[in-house]
Amino acid sequence: MEATLEVVKREGRGKNEARRLRVGGRIPGVLYGTRKGGKAPEGVAVAVDPKAVLRILHSESGANTLITLTLDGTESRVMVKEYQLDPVTQELLHADFYQLAMDRAITVTVPIAIRGEAKGVKQQGGLLDFVTREVQVQCLPADIPEHIDIDVSELMLHQAVRLRDLPESPKWKPLNDPDTMLVHVVVPKAEEAAVTAEAEAAAAPAAPAEPEVIKKGKVEKEGEEPKK
Repeated sequence: MEATLEVVKREGRGKNEARRLRVGGRIPGVLYGTRKGGKAPEGVAVAVDPKAVLRILHSESGANTLITLTLDGTESRVMVKEYQLDPVTQELLHADFYQLAMDRAITVTVPIAIRGEAKGVKQQGGLLDFVTREVQVQCLPADIPEHIDIDVSELMLHQAVRLRDLPESPKWKPLNDPDTMLVHVVVPKAEEAAVTAEAEAAAAPAAPAEPEVIKKGKVEKEGEEPKK
């Protein structure tokens, strides 16, 4: 997804300036340029409409949205670098952007999306355990996927999908460990506990039979009548 955003330069800094901006319907932000000669880019202080930024952050591509940003009549391609929310009201307080070189690969975090209903759930009564919900990928800015789809329709009980099982893409490369488990079908915990208890009971050794208790008494001599 792509979006457009217009920002203006701001001169002041500090809490008073931020408060003044919010009264006018804007929030402070910083626009960072591309890295040059190995040096960290310098930031330009800007003011931006928080509602426009929130629309981008709440879109399907979220912070991975490619933005055409306009500053003083000049357009550049940027992405959201960082943002700050009020912990109580969840209002946007600050947003930073970084300029992209469209011919240079970047690293982004992309969510995993599950498609279909696993046979291990539908036919065998298992549970689908969503282990890894996002992965890091390397790609050009124009090739950032909104999400990575996993089809779990044929997944049976005790089967899993790992990162290495995904089809290769010519546009992006995963950076996580290939053995990273993404999703698997497991036995429900209650059922697993019952099976374990039964197995432990079957494996336990049988209790030894109690020996017959013989009462001790005085041995009667031959010819003597037993005492009453």
